[in-house]
Order: sequence, then C-alpha cells, then structure tokens
Amino acid sequence: MERLDYVLRKIATQEEIIQYRALFAMKNQRVVFTNGCFDILHPGHVTYLAKAASLGNKLIIGLNSDDSVRSLNKAPNRPVNSQDSRALVLAALGFVDLICIFSESTPEKLIEFIQPDVLVKGGDYDSEEKNHSSVKYIVGSEFVKSYGGEIKTIDLVPGFSTTDTIDKLK
Repeated sequence: MERLDYVLRKIATQEEIIQYRALFAMKNQRVVFTNGCFDILHPGHVTYLAKAASLGNKLIIGLNSDDSVRSLNKAPNRPVNSQDSRALVLAALGFVDLICIFSESTPEKLIEFIQPDVLVKGGDYDSEEKNHSSVKYIVGSEFVKSYGGEIKTIDLVPGFSTTDTIDKLK
C-alpha cells in the first residue's frame, strides 16, 4: 500500500500545489508546467511528458476535469476515462511530481497560481502566437513571459493520439 499512497499523494488540490510551489522555490527547483486531458495514455503522451520533465526539476500537470473535457467538445464519448482514473495513471509515472485537476476550460488560473519557470505545450502550439483566439495560442504564455519564465513546445510523436486510439478500438 505504501507505493499506492506515494502515487496518490501526487494528486493535489490547488491549495496544496501553492504550498508545494513555495517549497520548490525555496529549494531553487525549476518548475515545469503542462496541461491536458490525457484521456487514454499512450506512448505519445509518455514521450511528451518525459521531455517536459527534463526541462526542470519538478513537473506539475494541470489535468482537465471531466466537465472541462466535455466543454472542449472533443467528442460526445469523451473523456473515456474519469478524471480520477486519468490522474492516477499520470501519477504513476516516475517523472511526474504533481497533478492538479482543474475545472475551467483553460488552465490560466492554475498557471497564475503556480507561476511555473517553464510552460510547455505540444508542437501543435506556437510559443510566439499572440492571438488569443488562435488554436496555436498557448494560454498563460504572456503571463509566464511577464516574470521571465520560458515557453517551450515539444514535437508530438507521429502516429499517436487518443482519437486515433479510439478509432482503432471501433
């Protein structure tokens, strides 16, 4: 049970995340933040998250809640896995330090709470995009840049997506 307890402790509330963030700052640890639905975890997700983790000392993931995923209009049957299931699977990854479930349509408030040193998104986003309505715009990027934080994009692994996995299952 000890290992499961360790994994479960990685799933934190926003209030707990703020406390952890203060601790990381005191230790001069570089905090990396990314977010997503991570509905059916696949090699593309794992590769992306491992690369994100390598950009700092601590990786915090903002995980879209079930309601948040539904608000994104991905598909009527999404998410396939519940937020608690998705959080548990992500927390089991050794290079993931914390996960915080958020209910808003974007992680903007969470980014403002955490103030990450590095904000990371997939290569389908553009770190220089300034148009908030563009699908390539990285939410929170202007805020992170305002205090000297970095914005990074990581190339996606071709051939892997949750939508493709669902289509294969059909």
